[in-house]
Amino acid sequence: MNKSEKRLDIRLPEDELQILDDYCKATGRTKTDVLRELIRKLARKTQRVSQL
Repeated sequence: MNKSEKRLDIRLPEDELQILDDYCKATGRTKTDVLRELIRKLARKTQRVSQL
């Protein structure tokens, strides 16, 4: 982890963690990769909403 990266710990209900685990296994991706992609999508969605 470089100095520009921050660590984030989250708590999830067991069923939500299982959804994430299943998705990661099915796609061969890490949890970190999947969560980063979702955060980037949120950023794009936020930009579109603010442009309205």
